[in-house]
Amino acid sequence: MRNAATYLKSWFGRFESVNYRRPDPWLWLPAAVLLLLGLLMVLNTTYFLGIERKGDAFHFFKLHLAHIAAGLIALGLLSQFSLAGLKRLAMPLFVASAVMLVLLYVPGLGLIKGGARRWLRLGPAVIEPSELVKFALVFFLAKFLSKRQEQLCSIANGLLPVFLIVGPIALMILKQPDFGSTVMIALILFAMLYAAGARASHLAIAGSGAFAVLIFQAAAKSYRMKRLTTFLDPWSVARGAGFQLVQSFIALGEGGKWGVGLGAGRQKMFYLPEAHTDFVFAVVGEEFGILGACVVIGLFLLILFRGMRIAHDEPDPFASLLAVGLTSLISIQALINMAVVIGMIPTKGLPLPFLSYGGTSIIIAMAALGALLALGRRPAVR
Repeated sequence: MRNAATYLKSWFGRFESVNYRRPDPWLWLPAAVLLLLGLLMVLNTTYFLGIERKGDAFHFFKLHLAHIAAGLIALGLLSQFSLAGLKRLAMPLFVASAVMLVLLYVPGLGLIKGGARRWLRLGPAVIEPSELVKFALVFFLAKFLSKRQEQLCSIANGLLPVFLIVGPIALMILKQPDFGSTVMIALILFAMLYAAGARASHLAIAGSGAFAVLIFQAAAKSYRMKRLTTFLDPWSVARGAGFQLVQSFIALGEGGKWGVGLGAGRQKMFYLPEAHTDFVFAVVGEEFGILGACVVIGLFLLILFRGMRIAHDEPDPFASLLAVGLTSLISIQALINMAVVIGMIPTKGLPLPFLSYGGTSIIIAMAALGALLALGRRPAVR
């Protein structure tokens, strides 16, 4: 047993002969507040849902607590990793996530819900591989790009190899179909490429091509086109395809400046679909008003600022790029989710980090925070 522990310590490189700083309170405190608010919101929005579907008002809340417990374990472990340990995670995570994407198409393992093949059953656990893929790609890209920064000024030798690696993975996720996660992967990729030193003109050309592909994919599926047209004028189909967005507007409108009070909101009572997952921000706006919504936005902005500050201060290319990727993973997804809820962009089906009910998503968000905390604990004098 002792030999195994010694091997793991040496392989992951968790302990180095340096004095680590304490975890950044301006990073973990905002996340802790969001998690606590998320607990309230999940209990609040799943109480009646639990009674209707499971006969237990606290069924989903108890599952959410279990997911948070698993997330805390991941956060605690990753926050103790050294830079060498985080770097060694890149390939195992990347390979494991790619294997999981393939296993989705194995009969008996891949689950189909609502016409989408996004979930993988492994024993008693149900995992959403696309969430792990986003997390793993951040590690892989940080390691890959940190070794090729001088080549990124060239499309053929710099950008093309990256797109050839990430492209097939993105297409596999798009095939599930999971349009939202595909967009997330593209945005994280471009953010990390820019941070690594790729030319803005090259990224603009590549981004135009990626945007054209996404538009084509959106137009190729009637339900995606319906989402787009519904987003432009949801009130014209308020009883049909625009129902969810209209109910979100009603929730936000009812909240006003100060909100109707915790638990007093009505939209969660089967009026607003996915009130506990994709549209939990609308419930926050209804019950806590504009003030509560602004507090949530402010907390995510604080995480964004501290994460990017870590990236800016890091002299190590891998650590800096990893901080950019992890911060983007949390903040871009939060931005997209909130933009959907207030009607700025079409529905994407992405949960709000730390607040939404979810299994894999909440664990991955906390794991990303743990890795960020590990980077933030590195010595001030390097």
